[in-house]
Amino acid sequence: MSDWIDDWLSMPRFDVYLADAAGDRDLALARYDWNARAAAAFHHDLGHLEVGLRNAYDRALRAAAPDGPHWVFAPDRHFSPLLERTRRGKVYDSNETSRKVIDAAVRSARRATGTSRPDPGKVIAEIGFGFWRYLSARRLSERLWVPYLHHAFRPGTGRPAVDGPVGRLHDLRNRVAHNEPLIRRNLDARYADILTVAGLLSAELREHIAGQSPVPGALADRP
Repeated sequence: MSDWIDDWLSMPRFDVYLADAAGDRDLALARYDWNARAAAAFHHDLGHLEVGLRNAYDRALRAAAPDGPHWVFAPDRHFSPLLERTRRGKVYDSNETSRKVIDAAVRSARRATGTSRPDPGKVIAEIGFGFWRYLSARRLSERLWVPYLHHAFRPGTGRPAVDGPVGRLHDLRNRVAHNEPLIRRNLDARYADILTVAGLLSAELREHIAGQSPVPGALADRP
């Protein structure tokens, strides 16, 4: 097989697949193509899950502060300065990034809609998965999770039950978005994580994702 593959993918990138295929270039190329199909399949399911997750969190945050402007237009209501200290003793505001993400989403929605006060749903859609992923972080447990955010999930759902799988799915989503290799990842476990989180949101959402998912077929098709 010619070196066009090395020119296309770069040797370091293709070497990952060559190693997985024990040096068989034809098989390595087939696995690269399969990796792209698997990534597309996960992108489908992760997209469904992300929409459900962000809308559930939005409902919980709105219910926590029903009066006044929507929380995306008043981020200090839920993400006011939270001072913490690093191991080296430096004091920092651990909620600063969250406020910046929300403000950036508002600006983006304003540009997209041409209005100074876009619909909150437009703003929510501009907020990336990383923001929602960290709403189950331990640092927000007392301030947000215990009083408010647990209402986004089925009764009895603990924070670690959400944070573990959502953290792993955040990593997977980043790999999918950057066309990184998935061949050495436990993809069956990540699919199970998707269904787990979906089930914590609602049994019906889990059933819908499982019924429409292209992931099982993609995983079974690995060369």
